[in-house]
Amino acid sequence: MPGGRLTQQERQQIAAGLADGLAYAEIARRLDRPTSTITREVSRNGGPAGYRPDLAQRATQQRTHRRRQAAPRGTRAAAQPYGRDPEAVRDYEETLTTVSMAGGLPKMMARVLSCLYTTDTGSLTASELAQRLQVSPASVSKAIAFLESQNLVRRERDERRRERYVVDDDLWYQAMIRSARSNDEFIEAARQGVAILGAGTPAATRLENAARFLAFVSEALIRAADQGREVLYTKTETSPDGSAEPSSDHGPAAVPTPTA
Repeated sequence: MPGGRLTQQERQQIAAGLADGLAYAEIARRLDRPTSTITREVSRNGGPAGYRPDLAQRATQQRTHRRRQAAPRGTRAAAQPYGRDPEAVRDYEETLTTVSMAGGLPKMMARVLSCLYTTDTGSLTASELAQRLQVSPASVSKAIAFLESQNLVRRERDERRRERYVVDDDLWYQAMIRSARSNDEFIEAARQGVAILGAGTPAATRLENAARFLAFVSEALIRAADQGREVLYTKTETSPDGSAEPSSDHGPAAVPTPTA
């Protein structure tokens, strides 16, 4: 992220922006920071009404001190492949967690998902998740059960018969289809209401319009997901002239048509 960690001056600018009623995106633009950085900074330090730059600065220093005590830099760095900066990876995991929470995921579920997405294998066992997140196995189990119910993770067994929790490209497609289908029950109930309330009445018309709108959006999402599914399996390669070109390892995939 631009500029690394937030400075005390930047935190004062955030406080000033909040006092002026600016949106997080506008504050981020003025600081040349990602919006998610501002969202995370404010949400973890009192929220828009309670944000205090001096307290936020002190809290960050205390968190950094606790991290260094819990995990010496040398130990953490040795566990990071490809020469990655361990502090940058840790900060990014927190950013990804904040973004997931803003999208509606509870904190523990968001932490588990972020942990899985930032591993190169895309899979971890329950004990590995518990160790990396410093939480109990019961917390991991509860989070996995919720994420699995939302089609955000799946289970598989490795060669040692251990159960692993996996995030892969196709889960994005499945989650999109599930989201598109999540309105089906309301659409059906709304159409039933039209008959009960009387076609043409204000209440029935309101329900009928809602049902038609949601049905149209759901169908459009499913079509878009089907058409874009191949993107999930396309890698970007660099051509001789330095430009990026998409390429697929296995050619166009056969895409099944989802059923209601």
